[in-house]
Amino acid sequence: MLDPVTVISRMGGIARGTQLQKVGVSRKRIAAEVSRGRIDRVRSGVFAAPRTDAVIRTAAAHGGALTCGSALRLHGVWVLDDTDPHVWLGDNGRRHPHLGCSCTDHHFQGRTRFGVVDVETALVHVFACAGDEAFFAAFESAWRKRLLSKEARSRVRAALPASARWLVDIARSDADSGLESLLRLRLHILGIRLDCQVVIDGVGKVDFVIDGLLILEADGKENHEGETMRHKDLVRDAAASRLGYETLRFDYAQIVHDWPTVQAAIVGALRRMRH
Repeated sequence: MLDPVTVISRMGGIARGTQLQKVGVSRKRIAAEVSRGRIDRVRSGVFAAPRTDAVIRTAAAHGGALTCGSALRLHGVWVLDDTDPHVWLGDNGRRHPHLGCSCTDHHFQGRTRFGVVDVETALVHVFACAGDEAFFAAFESAWRKRLLSKEARSRVRAALPASARWLVDIARSDADSGLESLLRLRLHILGIRLDCQVVIDGVGKVDFVIDGLLILEADGKENHEGETMRHKDLVRDAAASRLGYETLRFDYAQIVHDWPTVQAAIVGALRRMRH
């Protein structure tokens, strides 16, 4: 006899009662497993395995599959902050209001389903939902984590509007963080060329170097907290200064929320160096 927990888990953690019945799990058995606490009723006719992630359950309660940055985050991809679940309802799917709902609906082409969409689909959706920068940072992160094969990258590129395919063309596989991706993209648009992931004797590997003398470091909030890391950064900056480099170091809040100040600092430093 088929185990409903195993069946639902193999379906991505969420399944309709009608799907379970098609593979031989009767309505009576479903009801019994819910009563025993072995499976959970997400809403009428929709069931979850016990270990299904809470945000996937929320998407199913809302009526669809987790997508965009919400899905990419579960896949381990770097995304810009956005805590509200994004739910793919398909072409004609219907949203189901639920307690505490803060979901964002998406009616991208396709049939309504449950679970979490794959990385390729989520990247295409995040471009349509959040635009160039969110897509570019997530794309480079997914590539670095080896979640995108050459063929997958080509499929993602083909799914984008023709005017946006240059984002895939300039992407790299070695960006250490989404902040680095954002910084490089924004400076590319300004016409500023950077050398990426440069190793400097006596300093180590730095994020970017411009014009051979200006070092840019993008300090992610997860990587540069604490006195120990702060001390190491100061030692590196001092070593770079001794070699004739100027170092500009920016954190998450500056790059994401105060870009004009960051841009002005970089342009000002370049002006000083060039004149």
